[in-house]
Amino acid sequence: MKSRKKPELLVPAGSLEVLETAVMFGADAVYIGGEAYGLRAKAKNFTMEEMARGIAFAHAHGVRVHVTANILAHNCDLEGAEAYFHELRELEPDALIIADPGMFMLAREICPGIDIHISTQANNTNYKTCLFWYEQGAKRVVSARELSLEEIREIRRRIPEDLEIESFVHGAMCISYSGRCLLSNYFTGRDANRGACTHPCRWKYAVVEETRPGRYLPVYENERGTYLFNSGDLCMIGHIPELIDAGIDSFKIEGRMKTALYVATVARTYRQAIDDCLESGEKYRAHVDRYLAQIGKCTHRPFTTGFYFGRPDESAQIYDNSTYVNEAVYLGTVGEIVARDGGMCARIEQRNKFCVGDKIEIMKPGGENISATVLAMYDGQGRPIQSCPHAKQIIDVRLSAEPETYDILRTAE
Repeated sequence: MKSRKKPELLVPAGSLEVLETAVMFGADAVYIGGEAYGLRAKAKNFTMEEMARGIAFAHAHGVRVHVTANILAHNCDLEGAEAYFHELRELEPDALIIADPGMFMLAREICPGIDIHISTQANNTNYKTCLFWYEQGAKRVVSARELSLEEIREIRRRIPEDLEIESFVHGAMCISYSGRCLLSNYFTGRDANRGACTHPCRWKYAVVEETRPGRYLPVYENERGTYLFNSGDLCMIGHIPELIDAGIDSFKIEGRMKTALYVATVARTYRQAIDDCLESGEKYRAHVDRYLAQIGKCTHRPFTTGFYFGRPDESAQIYDNSTYVNEAVYLGTVGEIVARDGGMCARIEQRNKFCVGDKIEIMKPGGENISATVLAMYDGQGRPIQSCPHAKQIIDVRLSAEPETYDILRTAE
């Protein structure tokens, strides 16, 4: 394979723990949100103190941090946003992700030394739009999810080389055009375009015929319900060469509300796929099935290639199945290694119940998965226990194999 520019792997983080996981498992950059002005209000998100710690941790490992401020602002948002940008200027993230022109003006004025990236929420569907934002001073444009690879390729041909293109390559898809949905606001008063989406596209619906009001007619999907607006999850792990050839500078993973296991699995797998592809096309093609098997271990809906190879009536988005696939369960991330009863234990904040004697798997940042047996378990007071039934319980776990800090523990295959 001929030499190509190495694309950035941009990974989401909804908390400081997940940011650290993303960094250790292969991200070139992470994107995070503060407690306001981003489009994931229900994510844990970052306080300013956590954001400062996260930026310092990422920068110490050579990883960039992008901060979302991509709401479509109302008048009442602007004064607070101005103060927020002053705080961000002191923290020195690498980029701000903006959708609203008013927010863009504030960010450019207050944070002139920080790159501005134009969010997919801005409906970036053509090269003229990209040129407009370039002339305003934007460093990067996030392509609309409705674009095909051919359209992105044409945009790349018609814009300056130093204007970067970022595109989503993995994660949940939105039923609405460029994610600009009104359903949540209409049904609940919570505005999706200001970060408070209640995801009504995932709700169960029926049909009412005009002349028979009040009579609900079911539309059968499967035994779990009827989800008319539901979409599949984007997965482009099998098409890395096409993404690179289209001229995409940054491969973006969706999922700021996902677990550390999800982020670790996706980051590590895309890291391996990108590196293998740039080393050798043959090496990449030989391992595609393995990438797909690994990426399928974290929670997801049925995979699709979205709009990259055609419109929705040509097998792009999938709307006929809402069921999650979940092949592995997140048990915890190793925070430190401690001595306990003459042996070494992994200290974790437990996320799902498991027991002494269980077979589990140690997922390592470098790509290795190690099978292990749970030999012993201790609670926060050092007392031996047989299981950990309480969510987020701090426990020490002795395993038959030796884990290290930042390793992920998950259920075995």
